[in-house]
Amino acid sequence: MTDAHTAAEAWGPAPDGLDRPHWDGLLEGELRLQICADCGSWIWGPQTVCGNCHSFELRWEAVEPTGTVYSWHRSWYPYMDEYASRLPYVTVLVELPHAGGRRVLGILVDDLDEDPRIGDEVIGAVEHDEGATWPLVRWRRTRATKGDK
Repeated sequence: MTDAHTAAEAWGPAPDGLDRPHWDGLLEGELRLQICADCGSWIWGPQTVCGNCHSFELRWEAVEPTGTVYSWHRSWYPYMDEYASRLPYVTVLVELPHAGGRRVLGILVDDLDEDPRIGDEVIGAVEHDEGATWPLVRWRRTRATKGDK
């Protein structure tokens, strides 16, 4: 298998390898994002230079996979073959307070009978689908926020 994802697997490292440390982190059970060593700005998606101070001194750090729902969307169309059997599914944009408010996309996998709400607290878990090369972070609402708002 190559470093790039195959057509059969819709996720994995980009062909240029810039995001490879993120995917390697998932293999080790961690959510990793870039941070600038000079100014401390968190960066997502992966870059070669800090957009804040223009430093090339970027590193990858593990981030606590907790945050809040910034936005969400319920999909009724299987944009990827892997999700055809999971319709409908909910994609969430999660704001990560432990990463300077950077936002990452993911699938919400808890009770989908109740729509998520902006501000719902979520926790992520690295999960490896059977037969997949690369794991993904899947999000679940914390019990404290379900139905509170």
